[in-house]
Amino acid sequence: MLGIIRRKIVTGGVPVSKFGDSLQKQSWVLSRCLSTAAKEITVREALNTALDEEMSADPKVFLMGEEVGEYDGAYKISKGLLEKYGPDRVIDTPITEAGFTGIGVGAAYHGLRPVIEFMTFNFSMQAIDHIINSAAKSNYMSAGQMNVPIVFRGPNGAAAGVGAQHSQCFAAWYASCPGLKVLSPYSSEDARGLLKAAIRDPDPVVFLENELLYGQSFPVSAEVLDSSFCLPIGKAKIEREGKDVTITAYSKMVGYALQAADILAKDGISAEVINLRSIRPLDRAAINASVRKTNRLVTVEEGFPQHGVGAEICASIVEESFGYLDAPVERIAGADVPMPYAANLERLAVPQVEDIVRAAKRTCYRSVAKAANA
Repeated sequence: MLGIIRRKIVTGGVPVSKFGDSLQKQSWVLSRCLSTAAKEITVREALNTALDEEMSADPKVFLMGEEVGEYDGAYKISKGLLEKYGPDRVIDTPITEAGFTGIGVGAAYHGLRPVIEFMTFNFSMQAIDHIINSAAKSNYMSAGQMNVPIVFRGPNGAAAGVGAQHSQCFAAWYASCPGLKVLSPYSSEDARGLLKAAIRDPDPVVFLENELLYGQSFPVSAEVLDSSFCLPIGKAKIEREGKDVTITAYSKMVGYALQAADILAKDGISAEVINLRSIRPLDRAAINASVRKTNRLVTVEEGFPQHGVGAEICASIVEESFGYLDAPVERIAGADVPMPYAANLERLAVPQVEDIVRAAKRTCYRSVAKAANA
């Protein structure tokens, strides 16, 4: 076709050969755009495909938990996996977290790669002895001779209207324990890349999802959809660059931080938003580098304020970048109370976008200081 154009067409004095070359370049650019065009998938789909691909690639990977098989998972994360891989690799268990978690750790001792699903991480407390004393400490106690390649995954933190016993964030709990890696995805890219990394890792990984994000769609590139895609553990992602204030967040709070950054931009405040992705190990280098650029920091998390992830980030900044701060660090966290059941009180107990905006403005000296405690 290009040959015909070169022979027969001359437009506006442009030589035929150059016209054909231009058309060829446009065709190449168009094909590049189409090949890298973003497709949207939900976090649920990202987790499901990551599990499917890792189970397909490695016969040692299996999934175990309550309702993961016949019911396709309480949140449909394991949809279709029982039919594809059978009951030997997608195992429905009784309601006994201590029992099936212990079985999973034992299987990991023998070289298998279990993925243990908790219907909610609140129930992981029933199995915390196996997670901490059996999984997390075995590599150290065996002088490096024994790896425990196991993933503990499920929804973590507040959902909606499920009360105090089903709403707690366990990021700080598990991140305080040596021997564990703790990941908390926000987007579909995070969910897919980090779950693959967790399953392939030789050590125990706590994988903290969010129930309210399962149905949310995010654009993903062709690279992310490739079966070889995997994200590094211990590396944060700068979701939005800025120069006036750094905002760190993980899981659902990343979305809130990005919304807050949009609002702040209208007031002339350029916020840099860091998606932590990895709670342990924490990407201290990325956080400190950002604070040294912006000279201000707001940490955001759903968990309790005392001994939280934000407190650890503050300690890192004080130890490594204190001289760069132009304002006190602001910490936004959940209220220091068990989660209320009433909807109006629940909203007050969880950080909101406006809380982040106010905190960022305080660090930039754009608003009145906090009211004194009564």
